[in-house]
Amino acid sequence: MKVDASARPLGDGRAAEAQGLRGTARRHGPFALLLAAAVVPRLVAMAGYPSMLWFGDSGTYLRGALEPVPSMLRPSGYSLMLWMLRPLHDFGTIAFTQHLFGLTVGILLYLLVYRAARTAWPDRVVLPGLLGCLAAAPALLDAYQIELEHLVLSDTLFELLVVAAIAVLLWRPAPSWTLTLAAGLLLGAVAITRTVGLPLVAIALLFLFVRRVGWRPIGALAAAFALVVGSYATWYRAEHGSWALTGTNGLFLFGRVAAFADCDRIRPPDDERVFCRDWTRDTPGMDPAFAAMWGVHAPFKTFPGGVYDRAGNARAADFAQRAILTQPLDYAWTVLVDAARGFAPHRTDRPTAATVAEYRFPVRYKRPPTAVRASRLYGGATARPRVVEPFAGWIRAYQDSVFLPGPLLAVLLLVALAGVVRRLRGPALLPFLAGVALIVVPSATADFDHRYLLPAVPLLSLAAVLPWITGKADPDDGGRPARA
Repeated sequence: MKVDASARPLGDGRAAEAQGLRGTARRHGPFALLLAAAVVPRLVAMAGYPSMLWFGDSGTYLRGALEPVPSMLRPSGYSLMLWMLRPLHDFGTIAFTQHLFGLTVGILLYLLVYRAARTAWPDRVVLPGLLGCLAAAPALLDAYQIELEHLVLSDTLFELLVVAAIAVLLWRPAPSWTLTLAAGLLLGAVAITRTVGLPLVAIALLFLFVRRVGWRPIGALAAAFALVVGSYATWYRAEHGSWALTGTNGLFLFGRVAAFADCDRIRPPDDERVFCRDWTRDTPGMDPAFAAMWGVHAPFKTFPGGVYDRAGNARAADFAQRAILTQPLDYAWTVLVDAARGFAPHRTDRPTAATVAEYRFPVRYKRPPTAVRASRLYGGATARPRVVEPFAGWIRAYQDSVFLPGPLLAVLLLVALAGVVRRLRGPALLPFLAGVALIVVPSATADFDHRYLLPAVPLLSLAAVLPWITGKADPDDGGRPARA
């Protein structure tokens, strides 16, 4: 005999609803607590520093937002974001937006791991959420990550775009062409935000090939990426007369070789002899690469266009290539040493002590001269630096204690590597390779900087957890999902 649902006791519905709420709390309660713990220091940071914090590069990005023209120094993806937010005339809104970006990164990591764990272990209620928290915690709680979100810099947007692209590609064991199309658009946005993201598209294509997803998804990703980057390069050519994303590749590549280049061995042409100098001796206290690019004796100061000089950049690029080909072991050693600096127990003053100080919440601060006028035009009174106690003191104390030390980052890398070796065609291969690339590529093309490590942290955290989530069937074979 059928029972009319309307005749059921009201208490049964309430009991079912209460049971459902309890189940949701058990599944996602740990992450809700973690997310709350991540929100609190961000709110404290906004209360203690109501405006944005400033960096030496901030002026370049703001000028690109005031007059949307592609920068010759660095890609203008972040400037385009600032340009879209410009009608609000409020740096507090930008800080809030970038903190939301940081929280979104943690949420995406949690969802990826939780989804994989629930697929592998459908009968487990609490464990998938705990594993998701494990992957998300470093990005959500690290105080240097929170401080980076408060700076007028492209890094937070870059990190969000990278993690979003990875999340799209890993959302299904075998992504459809529509998902890879979206990932290609995101990776294109990554490349026009920071050129260090360019190699990530090659890693994504390799991953799709290894996973045997078929040519249609691979072609969709490549086409979408080419559309974004090609459109930006076309815009750059319309403004500056050449197909490129920036006009200073020679500057940064020269900075990379400045520490070891030996002109007696390289034997450069006479017009490149300007790059022959002992940069360590001339600028004590500065990293040689930083001194070679920005120091008082930097060779680009001798060119009419400074760091933007086309002839100067062409000569610098040729000089750097000669140095790498003549001294390949010196180049490899320099890259290896700089890539390993992020795993040291203590932070060093590289590239300079002043630069490292800008990665900490300050007791007092001021805008760099290059950003004063642009910041006033962009944000008016909200551009004025303000430090509000006791909140500023609280976030400074938080930064003294809560961050990911170098040795723990090394542990993440090793655990991820072990997992990838265990499952060579598993989903962790993508975030692992992308994370390693974000550590190595800056050291290979420019210089070491502590903030360059932060976008690699969420990727390595993800890669350290995913390989150990397995069901009764291995999802590596043809992209089929694991089932319990």
